[in-house]
Amino acid sequence: MDTTLVPFRQFVLKMHSRCDLACDHCYIYEHADTSWRGRPKASSDEVLARTADRIAEHARTHRIDIVHVVFHGGEPLLAGLPRLRRATEELNRALAGVCALDLRIHTNGVLLDERFCDFFAEYDIKVGISLDGDKAANDLHRRYADGRSSHAKVLKAIALLNQPRYRHLYAGLLCTIDVRNDPIAVYDALMALDPPRVDFLLPHATWDEPPLRPDGARTPYADWLGTIFERWDSHGRQVPVRMFDSVLRTLRGQSSLTESLGLAPADLVVIDTDGTIEQADSLKTAFDGAAATGFDVFRHDLDTAARHPGMIDRQHGLEGLCAQCRSCPVVQSCGGGLYAHRYRTGAGFDNPSVFCPDLLGLVTRIKEHSVRSPSQAESEPTVLTEGQLDELAAGYGGTETVLALAEIQLQLSRLLVSEVGKGAGADRLANAAWESLTELDEHAPGELDSVLAHPYTRAWAVRCLQGKAAADTGGLAEIAAAAAVRAGCDRSVPVPVRDGLLRLPTLGAVRLDGVAEALVTARADGFTVDAGGETLRIVHDAALDPRWLPVRRFSLPGGHFGSWTVALEDTDPQRDSHQYPVAGRLDGAGAGAWERGLAEAWQLIGRALPGYAEGVADGLGTITPLAAAQAGRSISAAARQAFGAVGIARPSASDALALLIVHEFQHVKLGAVLDSDDLFDPADSRLYYAPWRPDPRPLEGLFQGTYAHLAVSEYWRSRLRDLRRGDRSAEAADHAELEFTRWRAHTAEAVETLAGSGSLTPLGQRFAAGMRATVAPWLDEPVGRRSVVAARDAAEATRAAWLAQQGSGRATTGG
Repeated sequence: MDTTLVPFRQFVLKMHSRCDLACDHCYIYEHADTSWRGRPKASSDEVLARTADRIAEHARTHRIDIVHVVFHGGEPLLAGLPRLRRATEELNRALAGVCALDLRIHTNGVLLDERFCDFFAEYDIKVGISLDGDKAANDLHRRYADGRSSHAKVLKAIALLNQPRYRHLYAGLLCTIDVRNDPIAVYDALMALDPPRVDFLLPHATWDEPPLRPDGARTPYADWLGTIFERWDSHGRQVPVRMFDSVLRTLRGQSSLTESLGLAPADLVVIDTDGTIEQADSLKTAFDGAAATGFDVFRHDLDTAARHPGMIDRQHGLEGLCAQCRSCPVVQSCGGGLYAHRYRTGAGFDNPSVFCPDLLGLVTRIKEHSVRSPSQAESEPTVLTEGQLDELAAGYGGTETVLALAEIQLQLSRLLVSEVGKGAGADRLANAAWESLTELDEHAPGELDSVLAHPYTRAWAVRCLQGKAAADTGGLAEIAAAAAVRAGCDRSVPVPVRDGLLRLPTLGAVRLDGVAEALVTARADGFTVDAGGETLRIVHDAALDPRWLPVRRFSLPGGHFGSWTVALEDTDPQRDSHQYPVAGRLDGAGAGAWERGLAEAWQLIGRALPGYAEGVADGLGTITPLAAAQAGRSISAAARQAFGAVGIARPSASDALALLIVHEFQHVKLGAVLDSDDLFDPADSRLYYAPWRPDPRPLEGLFQGTYAHLAVSEYWRSRLRDLRRGDRSAEAADHAELEFTRWRAHTAEAVETLAGSGSLTPLGQRFAAGMRATVAPWLDEPVGRRSVVAARDAAEATRAAWLAQQGSGRATTGG
């Protein structure tokens, strides 16, 4: 297997090459490319079968757990119900026993009726609808060839999807922007249709064919979108908006949710109606044949297509952008914009986006608004709502809930770091750093918050306040220097060097032998380090001094459940906060193995535990490698004072890694809940029986274990379902059934022990009820008698061992 190749996980399958509307902004029919004229109108049986086999072959080769396929066109509904069914059956046939299939269709909606919806419900095919707003906005472009409006028929289609029996199929609305339309009228019209998600799309344009800019306005698209963003934000962000969510995520150092923003590598390929393999359709706006690869599914496998220079150009992240983009302050969010929008005759794609001023303006406006709003309101500290607590009690936690937990943790970190600053006394470095921190908090609060939110910042602060010798107030200087570097401001900060290491939390570390102090000076493109009469220059996107040990960050694609940006933290001395020894700095091969393992684990989490994936992506930003475990033993840990990080000794199997990630993140979430809400009486010093271990546990330990095993139970439940549905080995299915049977019983028993302890607060009782409501229905799901007996025997053996070791008088099982 080629480990340098970025495999495809998203496949656009063209079902029909014509359309029943004549939208004048369509990139297929109205821009430079004319290849559609020579395509068959519909995909043949041979193309569908061969395409399905190629996708399965690619998924098998790269051990992909889930592929995302979109039926597209033209207008895919023109292919008709029998052809869509044939495509669906071919995909399910080829992928059975290989991986899961996430199937969707993008349509203009005018032909959608109950027949199609019943078929989509049969195969769980999600439906995205194109609509540009109210009638006036939609009719500006989306009309029939004879000029008739399509608006009423699209509204009828959306009303059909909003019926209870079809609502689960409704994927969202796609709106192409025209700045001549009233942004508030467009937004309100879309919100009135109760969409589960909205995508605002910039109209396709290049430097050769620039976008409409009425009256010569410099940033009309930033102004238009910014107006909607502020309304969306003031209304409580009532539905996800992919563009806004992507900007907010990238500003927090996370990955984008769309290829048009951020630096994640592209993993999408298009199969046309004749079996031709093409690059993204958006390239058709650049020049005739821009999307072509010269490959097709009959003569070429998808690995060959993935090595096409055009595909590779879209996988280089920051290094693949032009010099102007690499030096831009918002490049992590903008990512250079959509690849097609960079095209200029004579210079190819080595240019900023033709929407560059708009992207800069929009990201800046969102950033300033997000920073300004909380401080101007001078609101009370963030607290969890009842709905968020109920969501967490069920075991889950989506974006808004996990971000609320993160905000509470940030407030705690700020408070703890402030307490360290107050106790600095006459420490020269600490006092100089405190002055820098005060100024950074005023001029670059977002960058400072990013460092304060680093999991091991709080761990360091707690050590300081507890008087631990391993930490000192010099950490204030490390925080200030890292925040200044992130902000790119021209500021110098003296920083201590401990054990030959200069620490810059969230960024990395510099090896400096024989010195006790260094001067870190932030620059727009990196920073310099002056120490021992030598100056080291570190540039963010250039070849680095071998003494510079940057934190490695991986942007892992995830299809419809979103990407995950995670740091592999093997540089920070404060990371030694877990109960097991940490690993040292990894070499390139070791880091590559982690990246591949995490990518595979993330795909599995998205497929097996979609209710957990969103929370992981938004709340778990750091994986700390632990020292290797003994063969056959899994080692992982979460530290109560390190929200957003877990420690793991990397297992060889990606499914084991996926389970460890979700298991430990449950501990992270519950620890954050316990920081803000009392779930039990801390005076209860009794020890309790936990069905999964022979030693008695304090009440908090039992609570933590029970909560973690909610996710473990659901993981095995999902794996069992997939194994039964595919052609996997009977041995694997038997193992999953036993694990599901065992963990659901353990978790249900532990919930009742907690509920019967007599020590839960009213909120704790409500939390336990939420856990019970999740696990109770699983107890009724059919499993084989052999699994039931084996799980019961194992539980009895554990209880016997517990009684033998502890004695029946030393612990309680509760009520």
